[in-house]
Amino acid sequence: MTFARSQKGMSMLGWMVTAAVVAFFASAAFKIFPHYMDNSALEKSITGIETDKVADVRTVPEFYEHVRKSMTINAITGIDLDKAMEVKLDNNEFRVHLKYETREPLIQNLDLVARFDKEYRVRMP
Repeated sequence: MTFARSQKGMSMLGWMVTAAVVAFFASAAFKIFPHYMDNSALEKSITGIETDKVADVRTVPEFYEHVRKSMTINAITGIDLDKAMEVKLDNNEFRVHLKYETREPLIQNLDLVARFDKEYRVRMP
């Protein structure tokens, strides 16, 4: 039975290639994950105005200020809020369009790009 003895598993080269592929995807995930967490924090800040009685946000400048304070608290620094967010006030309701992209260098001239584009309707508290 020489056939059963010849099947011994992956070679050292196979393990190295597998480890390199896993390391590549893990590196990409660890670089892009913080951007999704920042977007989640921005989303909570925007939608939280509706339930936050203390904030008392009534105008568009107050809305921007509330989100800026939230960005400071959550240490979100890579987003220019004036370019990324557009707020309009219609019938006691804020219409917010959050659109931005973030880039994270991966390998030399290759970048990971995360593009976020979402609209929110937030009622005044």
